[in-house]
Parts: sequence; C-alpha cells; structure tokens
Amino acid sequence: MGTFKIEGGHQLKGSIQPQGAKNEALQILCAVLLTPEVVTIHNIPDIVDVNKLINLLIKLGVKVEKLSHGSYTFQADNVNLKYLESEDFKVDGRGLRGSIMIVGPLLARFGKGYIPKPGGDKIGRRRLDTHFEGLINLGAKFGYSKEEQFYGVTAKRLKGAYMLLEEASVTGTANIVMAAVLAEGTTTIYNAACEPYLQQLCKMLNRMGAKISGVGSNMLVIEGVETLGGTTHTMLPDMIEIGSWIGLAAMTKSELTIKNVSWNDLGLIPNVFRKLGITVEKRGDDIFIPAHTNGYEIQSFIDGSILTIADAPWPGFTPDLLSIILVVATQARGSVLIHQKMFESRLFFVDKLIDMGAKIILCDPHRATVIGHDFKSTLKATVMTSPDIRAGVSLLIAALSAKGTSTIQNIEQIDRGYERIDERLRAI
Repeated sequence: MGTFKIEGGHQLKGSIQPQGAKNEALQILCAVLLTPEVVTIHNIPDIVDVNKLINLLIKLGVKVEKLSHGSYTFQADNVNLKYLESEDFKVDGRGLRGSIMIVGPLLARFGKGYIPKPGGDKIGRRRLDTHFEGLINLGAKFGYSKEEQFYGVTAKRLKGAYMLLEEASVTGTANIVMAAVLAEGTTTIYNAACEPYLQQLCKMLNRMGAKISGVGSNMLVIEGVETLGGTTHTMLPDMIEIGSWIGLAAMTKSELTIKNVSWNDLGLIPNVFRKLGITVEKRGDDIFIPAHTNGYEIQSFIDGSILTIADAPWPGFTPDLLSIILVVATQARGSVLIHQKMFESRLFFVDKLIDMGAKIILCDPHRATVIGHDFKSTLKATVMTSPDIRAGVSLLIAALSAKGTSTIQNIEQIDRGYERIDERLRAI
C-alpha cells in the first residue's frame, strides 16, 4: 500500500497543466473497438484506470502503439473474442469500472459482449441497469450468472429503437450510443447524459462516419450505419482536476495559474467556487487564482438563507467535485450545506477532516453542514487512508493546508485518477 507524507502549511506558486480527462478517456478508448481501422488519440492521461483499460484492449487483440507521452494509435482489426470468456478477463474486467463500456461496441460489431461485475470506488451502489436495459431495447438478449457475477449480451443485428432512460447515466448513455451507431435504423435516446465528455465521444463517432444528431442535448438521434472508419481525436483537459487545483490554491492561499482549461466546457464549476468567495479569473483559456491572503467568504442565498451546493446531472454541478468543495469550505468565512444526491457513501470521508479539526456536521449519508474556520484555526496533521479517488485528493488538499506532517495511505486510489500528482505538486 503506497503512502504520501505531506508537510503542510506551504504556499504554492506557479502554473499547472491539467491532464487529459479520465472520464472521457474511458469512453473514447472503448470506441476504438467499433472499427478495424486505425484510431489515433492524443492527451491520454497516464493514470492507473486508463492504463488498465489499455492493457485490457491489448489482451482483446487490439494493436496499440505509443507515439509519444499521451499519444497512441489503436487498431482493432483482429479482436480475440475468446479472451472474453477466459478466467483472465473475469479478473481484469473486475478491476476497472470503465470496462463496462466495452460491451456496447463489442455487441454492435461482433454480436456479443461480456463483462464481470466491475469494481472501482467505494462510493455506494452504481447500478448497471441503464446500460443493459438500453441494449435490450436495441434487441440484445441478456444473461447474468449470479454465482460468477458475470453479465452477457448477444444479438445477430441490433435494431434502432426509441428509449427514455431511467437515469441520465453518462457511461450508460455512452454504451448505448456506441451500440446504436452500428444498429439497423434509427435510435432515439431521451434523457441522455449530455456531459462534455459524452459530446466528445459523439463528435469522434461522427468523424468516424456515424450519424448522431442532438449532440449536447438530452435527446440524441442516431441513424445506424454499416461500418465506421478511423479518425484522430484529442481529449479535453480534466475538469475534475481543474476544480481540484482551484480548491488547492484557495486552501493554501497560493497564487496559481491553471493552463489551457477549455473554459467553454467547465459549465458551473467556476461559478460554484466563486460562491465560496474564491476569485476565479479568466485569462484567455487559463484560470488565474490570486493568493487569498484575507481568506474567502461564502455567499448566502438572496433571502439570506444558508448556501446549499448540490450535485446534479450536467449541466448541473458534477458530483466528483463536491468533496473538494467540502474541504475548501472548512477554511471559509461562513457556512454551507453540501448535498450529495447521487452516491450514498461519498461523504463518509468527513470523519478524517473532523479528526483534523474541521467543523462539519454529517446530517445523514447525503448531507453535511460545514462551518468554516476562516483560517483562524488551521487543520491539524494526521494519518488517514484514501477511500476513493476524489476523497483522496480532498484529503491531500486538506493535508497541504494543515499544520505539521500528514500521512495518506492507500494512495493507489489517488493514482487511479491523477497523473504523477506528487511530481506536479512538488514543481509548484
């Protein structure tokens, strides 16, 4: 189990470049299975979850060539479908939540797709019903082995259909879209997720010859095509990492420039941090955060009631940044209610922050009230364990602002989503 030792209380200074988007990478990499032609992808983050998926593709028979840091070519012209029924695949697929998105492309192109029940973060239940209900709507036959926790779908040829998704699942929408592009006829997906990363997937598929309209809205219309070709794709910067750096700058009273953030794809993120009193300045396509030497003050609602920050499907505020917002609020002036609606275990890391001296009331598994210290009392260093990617980075930010030396164990969770985070932080 890896460990970080963090000496807190230092101001940082300089600029930092966000990595490529983890959640986009997991979708885009699965899409290479839809064509026998070469697909070139740039700005791939060098992180555990993405590297696991690339290794899984290699074992599936995809030819992978590394061109340079973050740039690869993929060619799925000789896919080994026998691997899907091997014991190796049952182990490999379980170790990565994003592996579920190979099912749609495999089903569309080869008539069958299998996946073991995926692992990932311990942040509560994340059902796969949306994925499989969508594929069944397209004509797939579904099977599930309860003993082995192994899912399978088969179909001779998928047929387009109208569907209203029960939830605007990002990975569910991606899986259904990737299956529908090669289905016969027209597919309409209503209540589709419309995150920038899903928009990126649709734009890439359209360049490959797919016919997807409504990109960026919650209704996607897909005209099925016979085959898809190769393309070149560059991934967006990771908005969750960008939000993490904003929070880090505020908590450590540091002056920081976050480079090339793709402002148009950040949605509500800058404004939510501004509601905490943090200055988020647009400089071209960069974000500049000045040193908050006098702290930052949480706004209230216009009627004077306590501010509530809640997550919601895009274009609402992403749930992946709520833990960062919560940590940043511990040193603000004022109070805020954090409402995590989408996952029932994601706020349980607050006990570590309470141990560090934060004033937090955990109301229930979904809501926490934070009473800010206004830097009058610093957080205290402690020993803690990272429960998931985002909570891990939140604890890292807390440790960087705390007095003394903290230890974070199980940093593999952080490495799953953040590229060389220790090197990059040492550089500033």
